[in-house]
Amino acid sequence: MTSSEENEENPENEKKAQNAPDPEASASPEDAPAPAGTPTPATAPAGTPTAVATPAAPAGDEASTAAEIASEKDAQRGLRPGQSAKNFWPSTKRLVREIGPESTFLVLAILIGVVSVALSVVGPKILGRATDIIFTGVISKNLPPGADPEEVIAQTRARGEEQFAEMLSGMTLTPGEGIDFTALHQTLALAVGLFVASGLLMWLQGVALNRIIYRVVYRLRREVEEKLHRLPLKYFDRMKRGEILSRVTNDIDNLQNTLMNTVTGLVNSILTVLGVLVMMLTISWQLSLIALAVIPVAVVVTAVVGSKAQKLFAQQWDATGVVNSEVEEAYTGHALVTVFGRRQQVAERFEERNEKLFRASFGAQFVSSLIMPLMMFVGNLSYVVVAIVGGLRIVSGQLTLGDVQAFIQYSRQFTQPLSQVASMATMLQSGVASAERVFELLDAEEQQPETTIDTAAAGIGEGRVEFEHVRFSYSRERELIRDLSLVADPGHTVAIVGPTGAGKTTLVNLVMRFYEVDDGRITIDGIDIRELTRAQLRSRTGMVLQDTWLFKGTLRENIRYGRLDATDEEVLEAARATHVDDFARQLPDGYDTVVDDDETTLSAGEKQLMTIARAFLARPDLLILDEATSSVDTRTEVLVQNAMNRLREGRTSFVIAHRLSTIRDADLILVMEAGDIVEQGTHEQLLAAGGAYARLYRSQFEGAAVDIDAEEELAAQGAEPEVPTATGGIAPGGV
Repeated sequence: MTSSEENEENPENEKKAQNAPDPEASASPEDAPAPAGTPTPATAPAGTPTAVATPAAPAGDEASTAAEIASEKDAQRGLRPGQSAKNFWPSTKRLVREIGPESTFLVLAILIGVVSVALSVVGPKILGRATDIIFTGVISKNLPPGADPEEVIAQTRARGEEQFAEMLSGMTLTPGEGIDFTALHQTLALAVGLFVASGLLMWLQGVALNRIIYRVVYRLRREVEEKLHRLPLKYFDRMKRGEILSRVTNDIDNLQNTLMNTVTGLVNSILTVLGVLVMMLTISWQLSLIALAVIPVAVVVTAVVGSKAQKLFAQQWDATGVVNSEVEEAYTGHALVTVFGRRQQVAERFEERNEKLFRASFGAQFVSSLIMPLMMFVGNLSYVVVAIVGGLRIVSGQLTLGDVQAFIQYSRQFTQPLSQVASMATMLQSGVASAERVFELLDAEEQQPETTIDTAAAGIGEGRVEFEHVRFSYSRERELIRDLSLVADPGHTVAIVGPTGAGKTTLVNLVMRFYEVDDGRITIDGIDIRELTRAQLRSRTGMVLQDTWLFKGTLRENIRYGRLDATDEEVLEAARATHVDDFARQLPDGYDTVVDDDETTLSAGEKQLMTIARAFLARPDLLILDEATSSVDTRTEVLVQNAMNRLREGRTSFVIAHRLSTIRDADLILVMEAGDIVEQGTHEQLLAAGGAYARLYRSQFEGAAVDIDAEEELAAQGAEPEVPTATGGIAPGGV
């Protein structure tokens, strides 16, 4: 929310919540946004330097383009190039800690997974037994009925068929009998039953894990929302709104998708690898060693490719933030872009940033997609070696055909989870990069903690506001307010005028504790405002700003926002007192007309009257009016001024004004320059003094036609300039 001087200093800031001055970059950051009890979207600084457009990288140079985007984003966030997304393991550990409150469901899911995997890994062994039944039955049927198996083997060796004899020695033969179909049916039924039970348990495990993930993301969203309300305005001065929205929406959504796609698969893959390894060792430790050779290869591939993918994914999400900022900025300032004919430039800049996002995303996906093919290649090599060695061991009689068949299945089950884990590693890189950006937001420095005295708020009654030797600066390099002292008596109106950057809006921002004073103190009825909670202070204060804000809802709901427990009659009373009733009854649905801040159902003046009605209904003890009539026509200004006069009755009021005609009746007028009060008095007193206020008044009214440069030249020569009198006449040298 801005005052009129903000728009003069930052022409791009035509609409509310577009941008606020950057305390680090702006020469006069006094006009930082000051939300007054109305929940505005997080804003970002107009003064923040827009990233300089950079040439698109050559085709194929995705890594270079991604690094360029990361450096640009880091510069905007105040970080060193390359500093972002280097804390993978700490961020991963922190993400795991977020699952802590769901430990009960996690243990349950793991136990269900253990049983499910155990049932599934036994299946190939049982199917191998079925294969042995079939193969043994076929061989036994071709042997002499009733013969002794040992004699059959000996006769086979005598005929010189040594390998066949070795194979028969490893089988349980029943010469003359065929396949035992009863045993075969029982074995197959057992295998089917195990697979069905395993599938049901896996489904239950998925339900438990999904609950964990959704609860974690739910808490994370809630923490982010609560954090945003605890952040000081200087954080929003530094961060673009699109960047904040990207972290709150895109990054959390990406984190949720990553957890959904990896946690279940990761748990099952680890359990499957362990279960399959046990079963393989029960069959043949020699073949198990061949299968285990895949693990170090998988680790090396994952480490090498994953480390490159990690940086690229982090840069991809930084690039997403850049594009979101561009879209948000162009949309919010659409009218301004159209008026100045800058649509082509905006489109070109978006195209450039979008191209960089494409290259960064393509580079990240290209690198990460290498893991799965590499792991498949290594797994296939292992599969071939196991098949060859297993065949030789069947021939030698050391293993049965069913055992080798089961082991080959196990080797495939062993390498497939490893490939999945390696592939999930790339998804985790993307998810953890998003988590790190969210954690950066959660770790941002918060407002100073509340130091309240329980009985302090009860001492506020009359509304006497006093500044006692207040000092304040947005940056250490430039002090804005130096040793400021003033008193606003109860029920009086204090007007604040001065050139852009003088510190007018800063003054009321300090009263509202949007910023904390560096030295001195501000009191209300002798109570230091730091002894009140911010909620206690702001609940007693009403603000009407130059930039209006209406949420999507009816006129009645927007007015009632000032005091939610107000009755309909009280809402109507506030509307009548502030001239809202005059136009509300002319609308088709009256007070039930639905409006929002982006629609044109109401004019600028009518929206302003709505905000005054909202403040009127709130019945504040302290009132702040920040250039509330600067954007309306003369007729509407009269209505707004009348409404504000009713609103100011009996309340201590601070009025920031550029139109000096609106503050002639103020009890005290403060003229500020460079953070100091250079003049103070009533309208007539200040005109008679012929100082800074008189010059401002002359520039707007009678002296508007006078050449200011010529007047300054006369002043330099010692001539006394003409000063307007209180009645509008011109008196040489003063009145």
